[in-house]
Amino acid sequence: MEYAVLGWPEDGPQLRLDHRTFSYAGKFVMSNTGKAVARGDGSERASGRTDGAEEYDDPVAAIAFNEDRTDPGTAWLRYVTVRDDRRGEGVGARLARFATARLREQGYDRVRIAVNNPFAFHALYKAGFGFTGERTGIAELVLARPGDRSAERYRSGLDEFREREGLAPEERSFLDAKAGAELPDVIPVPPSS
Repeated sequence: MEYAVLGWPEDGPQLRLDHRTFSYAGKFVMSNTGKAVARGDGSERASGRTDGAEEYDDPVAAIAFNEDRTDPGTAWLRYVTVRDDRRGEGVGARLARFATARLREQGYDRVRIAVNNPFAFHALYKAGFGFTGERTGIAELVLARPGDRSAERYRSGLDEFREREGLAPEERSFLDAKAGAELPDVIPVPPSS
């Protein structure tokens, strides 16, 4: 797997992803966010391309990010998407870890993300994030790096998802399996390609 930053927000990168295989595909054609991607080794089926100067084949996952409007020391991961046939393999967590490392190299002291499901919450813990205890107005839990990575805080975030009505059976099963769980191990930062 190769990881790369396609461009920073000021570069205006755009990435076209197939809406049939990527969630949030339309968010990646916006040019006001930076973009990072994970791509396969060439044996992956091509399912996206960039608009603009650079052609980009075989995306497996993508992430969009930008600077916080009120705190220039903080960046936000806005959208993370993994191709539907590669979900559950840890690609999103590795890409979040990669993008966060690149943002830290750019001088951001803190990176934040808001998540709306327990799978993303767990993946972001694997990427080194911690639950802040904050929620956005649209029922998302906010995680940050650096952040509180205590087992108690991790479990409290999972508990917030457990309390929600209308969970899908796979979400309920995942949460049941994580009852009393310890923190997931933090994965290493993938190298740039």
